[in-house]
Parts: sequence; structure tokens; C-alpha cells
Amino acid sequence: MLRLLLTLSILLSMTQAREYLVSWNDGKNKQNIVEFVNKTTDPKGSYYIPIKDRIAVFDNDGTLWSEQPMYFQLSFILDRVKEMAEDHPEWQKKPLFKAAIDGDMKKVLSFGEHGLVELATATHSGMSVPDFQEEVRRWIKDAKHPRFNRPYSDLIYQPMMELITYLEANDFKVYIVSGGGIDFMRAFIPALYELPAEQIIGSSVAVEYKDGKIIKLPKINFIDDKETKPVAINYHIGKQPVAAFGNSDGDLAMMQYTEANRAETLQLYVHHTDAKREWAYDRDSHVGKFDKGLDYARDHRWTVVDMKKDWKVIYPFELNPPKNK
Repeated sequence: MLRLLLTLSILLSMTQAREYLVSWNDGKNKQNIVEFVNKTTDPKGSYYIPIKDRIAVFDNDGTLWSEQPMYFQLSFILDRVKEMAEDHPEWQKKPLFKAAIDGDMKKVLSFGEHGLVELATATHSGMSVPDFQEEVRRWIKDAKHPRFNRPYSDLIYQPMMELITYLEANDFKVYIVSGGGIDFMRAFIPALYELPAEQIIGSSVAVEYKDGKIIKLPKINFIDDKETKPVAINYHIGKQPVAAFGNSDGDLAMMQYTEANRAETLQLYVHHTDAKREWAYDRDSHVGKFDKGLDYARDHRWTVVDMKKDWKVIYPFELNPPKNK
């Protein structure tokens, strides 16, 4: 009888995986995901994790949607700079802002993270959070990606959306923990990924309360990247995750923090290996650099998804390609 129940349980889990992870090719990496879920949700098993502790954290850029040739929020910021330039003639005298207005990305990026922060605070401050988020929603609806000529919201990863659904179906609570702006992400992720705003964690500027509104200030509050990701998880969630998903060195500390959990854990990196359907990059990329994390993942036998080999499709629009006329 026990053997029969075990067999039925295995068959049920395989059926569930086929139902949810339809865009994943069969192989070791898909098997790692399924085995982790099976082990941690079996109440009779030694690796069982109570529902209240099933915390899964996902990076966003490069993990749940594309991030090349630049982070999508940077595209939004540059568009805002150009829109606002006429009202700020003084920007023409500032090398950073002039480069942004002229579309000189090489020069913009030469100013590093501080330059991007300066552009963000200049274009976002003084607005209420709802007004800012309305600007984001307008932009993400109308702006087109330079390579695919599609809205940026089309460039989410179908296999990762399926993975989120699969985890939620097994009572995992999913959080986004990203270096992207928290107000930027909360403008579109709840509708796009079907996740509530309170489960989205990111970088933030300082704000103040004024006349019934929260107003964004020209000052950085928190950068959610690298070693500060575990800090943000502690502040916002208050529990150590048991599953973590990322794609770059910026996610390594979050994944190591997850690995240090005494419970059974899963660490999964998305490795960008498909230059034809998406992009191929890792160690030398200026966006989503994957160097130390790649070595650590291999040394510690984490799951490293090969986008080219493991995913049947990358984007949702590939599921229904246009018919040839």
C-alpha cells in the first residue's frame, strides 16, 4: 500500500510539472526544480517545509524579463530626460545630461551607478508616487524595444512565469527582490506577473508625506543590489528564503543567503546563452555581469539554466507566432 501511494504521488507530481512547466525542456535542470518542490511539500518526508516558510525570491532584470541592451528602467529614464529637456536648458551644460539627451549611451554609462542615480532622481523627484507610476504605465504601454519593436512588457520570460505559477500552486510565496526601482516595478508587475505590490522589493528614493500624498524626493533611500539584497529581504520579509532565482553577480549574495538556510534549498541561475532568440552574455557584460556567480554556482552544484537548451520558447509571443500569408 505504501509503495502504491508513493507511486501515485510521483505520478501526480510529474503530471503537475507537465501541466505547469510546459515551456521547459525535459532534463536535469527541470528535474532539479521538480525534485525540490516534491521533497519540500511532502508532509511525510524529512525535507518537508511548512507552508509559512516556503519563501521564494526572484531577481527581475535578466531573470524574469530581458535586460539588454540596457536595463529597461534606464530606457524609461532616458526617455524622461528627453521629454523634460526643453524645460531644463541647464541640462545642456551638464555632460551627463547632455549625453543622455543626445543618446550617447557609452558616455552615459561611463558615469557609472552614480550617474544613473543622478538621472533617476532628476526625472522622478517632486512627483507623487501615483503620478510617477502612471507615467511608467504610459511608457511601458507605448515604448518599443529597439531590437524586437515590441512593448517592453512583451519581453517577459514565459518559462519563468510558468515557474512562478508552479511554485504558487505548491504554496510557495513569491517575492521580487530587484535592483530596479520599487515604485517603477510596482507600476506594472502586479498586472504583468500577477503578484501583489507588497511582494515587490527594490531600490528606492526618499519620500515625504504631504497633503495626503507620498512625494518622491531627489535623494536615494536604498539600493537593493548585491549584499544589500539579503538586508532588504530581512527588512521586508523577515524570513530567510528557501528558493532563490537570479542571473548575475548582483544576485549572488541573495542566493548565498538562501543557501545558508537550514532547510532544503534551491538556487537557480538563468544563464543567457541564446544569441539568436535573446542574447548570449555572462562574464564581460556591462549589463547583468555573470562571473563570480557562475563559478560559485558550478562549484556548489546550483542549478544553472542554459536558456538555449532548457527553454522551448523564451517569450510568450513565441507561443502563437504569426501565420505566413
